[in-house]
Amino acid sequence: QVHLVESGGGLVQAGGFLRLSCAASGSIFGITMGWYRQAPGKQRDLVATILSGGAAVYRDSVKGRFTLSRDNAKNTVYLQMNSLKPEDTAIYYCNSVPPTLSWGQGTQVTVSS
Repeated sequence: QVHLVESGGGLVQAGGFLRLSCAASGSIFGITMGWYRQAPGKQRDLVATILSGGAAVYRDSVKGRFTLSRDNAKNTVYLQMNSLKPEDTAIYYCNSVPPTLSWGQGTQVTVSS
């Protein structure tokens, strides 16, 4: 069973940036991976998806601001988040798409206005 560990969250002001990392305990080669987020009182939503070859797809609200990348050799997926907005505040998780791996603890991102 692959375990996922997210890191890189924090408190930033609107307009700031963060880089999240997701380290997998096993190989993610060939697995479509994604970053999800869950704001307080809301469901967990898929934010961005990256195919094994590196092509990425983003939800409209983060297009042009977030960039997803992966390093299969390091079994790590990254999410570069720029021009952060208060509405990006959430706990961020990574998982496969669809989510079939065990969820990690997530990393909290808080954007102040």
